[in-house]
Amino acid sequence: QVSIICPREYTEPWTEQVEGVSVFRFPGCLSLRGPLGYAWRYFYATIAVFLISLYVFVRKGFDVVHTHNPPDTFFVIAAFYKLFGRQFIYDHHDLMPEIYLAQQGGEGKPSIYRMLHQCEKWSCRLADRIIATNESYKALEAARHQIPPERISVVRNGPDEKNMQLLDPDPAVRDRADTIIGYVGTIGIQDGVDYLLHALHHLIHDLGKQDVCCVIVGDGAAMTDLRILAQELELQQYLLFTGFIYDDELVRRYMSSMDICTDPDPSNSLNDRSTMIKMMEYMALAKPIVAFDLPEHRVTAGESALYARPNDVCDFARQIARLMEDPAQGKKIGEIGKARIRTELAWAYQETYLLQAYESIGLFGRPVIGQESPLRRAA
Repeated sequence: QVSIICPREYTEPWTEQVEGVSVFRFPGCLSLRGPLGYAWRYFYATIAVFLISLYVFVRKGFDVVHTHNPPDTFFVIAAFYKLFGRQFIYDHHDLMPEIYLAQQGGEGKPSIYRMLHQCEKWSCRLADRIIATNESYKALEAARHQIPPERISVVRNGPDEKNMQLLDPDPAVRDRADTIIGYVGTIGIQDGVDYLLHALHHLIHDLGKQDVCCVIVGDGAAMTDLRILAQELELQQYLLFTGFIYDDELVRRYMSSMDICTDPDPSNSLNDRSTMIKMMEYMALAKPIVAFDLPEHRVTAGESALYARPNDVCDFARQIARLMEDPAQGKKIGEIGKARIRTELAWAYQETYLLQAYESIGLFGRPVIGQESPLRRAA
């Protein structure tokens, strides 16, 4: 028996049953800028999840609280239920102190950084089992918070191959240029899409590769600045901003229309340790990738990407140009990526590790409550 508490996206029902899983959703809150807005979003999410969890606790009951960050404040909810003998699994997907620094250009308020660090520490310390998204996170948790490695399980966010099949390309996209370059994902300050625009400027205006269109699928806090930058770099005619798309099939159709997919996450203390879901989705569709040479990018993509020197937008452009000039190479490395997903990284291989994490605390087969369960996230 599984109950999930999660934010409500546009048009989603407040409650529903999904393949036997009970889903309870809470509404979004008023978005505020600055440190006050940051604290308000954390406080609101924590209160909303706690109130709904009380309802689930009384109506259904549960044996383990499985929280998925962000935010890291859900440890206070788990601490409450530990008073009733319930166990706590902390599913660590984002390094919130590092995300904060990345969003602030590397220089945030020390008080906020310390608060985020403490929330992460108590989440790790209180957890009966920690789930890390990769080995880099596991090493950080062990070193930064003195967690015994045997209490940490690595469960990667492998894509579900059933939901990642190529579709017919969108003719309207294909007609825009001979080569379609793509980016799919969040457009936050830390995601480096501005690096991609600078690389496109070099590709088009310096390397002379003008028969291109870059499709950027997604939205986020950096979108307004990104549109301004596109004008400053005189890239409007080479760009297609789709905004956020709720239809997964439409997103996949855009991806199927792309010749070269990009992951412009720059090197920093966050991205060097993080596994990017978009990279594995590109690989599942056999798309060649251009990315900066970051440690976890290498672990994920291996030989299915061309790597530019970290944060060097001119080298990023040169790697795109290489694939434009040699489509056969792009097809080859795309097939390498698809094979890695099929034989190593797909969710079918990762779910075993999740079940082992539950077995390790002696609760396999007993009722579970989760916030943004990795099973649901991956499916």
